[in-house]
Amino acid sequence: MEILGTTLRICVDDLEATVAFYERLTGTRALRFERGGVSVAAVGCFLLMSGPESELEVLRKVSATIAVKDVDEAAAALTGAGARIIAGPVPTPVGRNLIAAHPDGSVFEYVDRRAAAS
Repeated sequence: MEILGTTLRICVDDLEATVAFYERLTGTRALRFERGGVSVAAVGCFLLMSGPESELEVLRKVSATIAVKDVDEAAAALTGAGARIIAGPVPTPVGRNLIAAHPDGSVFEYVDRRAAAS
């Protein structure tokens, strides 16, 4: 499995103020979308999330988002190495993702930018 990069996940109260800070910090514009009642802004390597506490509580359990070339390949590599797939692969606004628990208990999201097979 080839890891292409990582994204730091940050849950925030005031998404607008936080986005402005990270846009200035990184010199890039936020890509925004909503997922399950949570407003999300991707700014550089930062994934900012704001929404109901019940949703954020779940999101805080995921340490980071890891970009991979292919989520199916990642799933095979992860399970082969002893990880447990918690959710997915499922389509996202920009590709597909899965959530995996590593044997040490760490939880990560793995994402690709491939469209789901029809």
